[in-house]
Amino acid sequence: MRFSDQFLEEIRQRLPITQVVGEYVLWDKRKSQPGKGDMWACCPFHAEKSPSFHADDRRGIYHCFGCGASGDHFRFLTEKAGMSFPEAVEKLAGMAGVPMPARDEKAEKRDAAQKSLLEVMELATKYFEAALAHNIGARARGYLFERGVSPVSQTRFRLGFAPDSRNGLKEHLAANGVSAQAMIDTGLVTSRDGDPLTYDRFRNRVMFPITDFKGRVIAFGGRAMSPDVPAKYLNSPETQLFSKRQTLYNGHSARGAARDGASVVVVEGYLDVIAAVSAGFEGAVAPLGTALTEEHLQLLWRMAEVPVLCFDGDKAGLKAAERAIDIVMPHLKPGRSVRIATLPEGQDPDDLIKAQGRQAFAEVIEKARSLSDMVWSLETGGLVPEAPEERAALQARLRERANAIGDTTVRFHYQQAFDEKLKAFFAPLRQGREGGRGGRPAYGQSGAYGFPARGTPRLVVSDTLRNSRLMRPSAVAAPTPREATIILTLVNHPAVIEDSFEALAALDCETPLAQKVLGEVLALVVRHHEISSEDLKAALGARGHGPALEKMHDALLRQGVWQAGPETAQADAETGLSHALALHNKKVQLNRELKAAEAALGEDPSEETFERLRDIKNQITTVDGTEALIEGFGSLSGRATRSF
Repeated sequence: MRFSDQFLEEIRQRLPITQVVGEYVLWDKRKSQPGKGDMWACCPFHAEKSPSFHADDRRGIYHCFGCGASGDHFRFLTEKAGMSFPEAVEKLAGMAGVPMPARDEKAEKRDAAQKSLLEVMELATKYFEAALAHNIGARARGYLFERGVSPVSQTRFRLGFAPDSRNGLKEHLAANGVSAQAMIDTGLVTSRDGDPLTYDRFRNRVMFPITDFKGRVIAFGGRAMSPDVPAKYLNSPETQLFSKRQTLYNGHSARGAARDGASVVVVEGYLDVIAAVSAGFEGAVAPLGTALTEEHLQLLWRMAEVPVLCFDGDKAGLKAAERAIDIVMPHLKPGRSVRIATLPEGQDPDDLIKAQGRQAFAEVIEKARSLSDMVWSLETGGLVPEAPEERAALQARLRERANAIGDTTVRFHYQQAFDEKLKAFFAPLRQGREGGRGGRPAYGQSGAYGFPARGTPRLVVSDTLRNSRLMRPSAVAAPTPREATIILTLVNHPAVIEDSFEALAALDCETPLAQKVLGEVLALVVRHHEISSEDLKAALGARGHGPALEKMHDALLRQGVWQAGPETAQADAETGLSHALALHNKKVQLNRELKAAEAALGEDPSEETFERLRDIKNQITTVDGTEALIEGFGSLSGRATRSF
């Protein structure tokens, strides 16, 4: 019996692969992350002592970095349990709660017909490609040149041209044995009401093939070359192959790029995607002739836990962002959200990249705001409402936003975050803490309780939001020497990561740049278990971190820190890493105690609380100056000095 792709995909989507594999392996608690469906175990296909077998619920696959075994739910059971494919399907369908289909000869015929329709779409794609390369496509090539679409991009995205002919494609397909019904079923031809005579749907248009997540052409988008047509852009109609709510332009390539660590960025149109991909943003995708839908959101989350939604900076863009937020909020899950990026007003990604280059768009993505921050901004505009009823209305709106979230855990944390922000937003300012010298009010402060006079509202942000990484400027200081030591040790000695992976994954860096590079290092090592130092450096360089690594190297060289270097013995590198992590975590803990002591001093300005504050500051100074005096440290690397 042949099972439809839709039936098998439904099983994959309903059933986490870790649940299937978990019946045959014991998960490694140290490396696995159950909440993220990221699990490690010793391989069930070959004998090993350390876990190199990885199962990933987000991608729905398993892979052993030791023996190379890889596959999906069905392959695991056929290879590990020795089941036949139908037996594996029946078992997994029962686990997923998906009823087995009865044998349906009509469905089997439909599957065969679908394959035939895909072949028709491939014929049409080649026809459009040939027309673009021909003399008849000269004007279309000129248009693409003006839009900055290089020949390489034209080839990569298989762009084409539909000649200004009523029957050009129709006759070409007929000559290749395609039936009139197949042309209708693919949406390549159309007809007017009451007129059975069909003609080419796409005429005098630049053609953008649209693929499914397997890379097969299932539809087209056409950009008119004539200014007097009703629709500048025209998409294929919904067909057996194509559902615009279930498709993303460049989805197939973006999914592969996301697996290699690329950010998934949602833009508006074909040319925006092509411009972004050409500039190195391989994870760029776009909806097709529709706003973001729930189906699109699920597709995006299969590619990345936190995709970036990119919107224009004008009023229309703000409204589109708010519509998207309304769609996203009910479906939030732990670890699954979106970030919102706002473009300069009047520019789309294509315009921005052409005018200011790749870095300008990279900065837009880098400054993308968290969903909670965006909701807060939309509801408050940063302005403190003066009337009590206005404040009550704000609180009610935020509560309504949070209550829309289906997941109880995420809903609780949103409610808590909004309550905290509201408390800080409406809190009276202390004269002693907010005032300037001589007891004068701080800048922007006037009137009772620190609230401004009418017409001069102040912007208020909670301490948590102000201190979060989201509020830190993008142009931040270089990583601290200790952060540089940790990162370069990992880059030059990837083998040390396995024993410290849990501590490294939980590490809270002081600088955003260090946090980003550390995240990239860990992600690469997870995907490529046996990665070498050279390959790791090359991958980080390809992601734009080469200059940062060079600066870290130069900074440590100037300070005489040697144990992070590539020539250092691994035992010494491990010792240095362990010491650096201990000092880093000690300082993080002390900084938390410092904040608590500062708050206590504000509440109780006594000698005892002041001494506590001074003691913590002295400890931080001591940690910053601590040296490693470990017996024998450095001896394996031929070092006489023991200083860190």
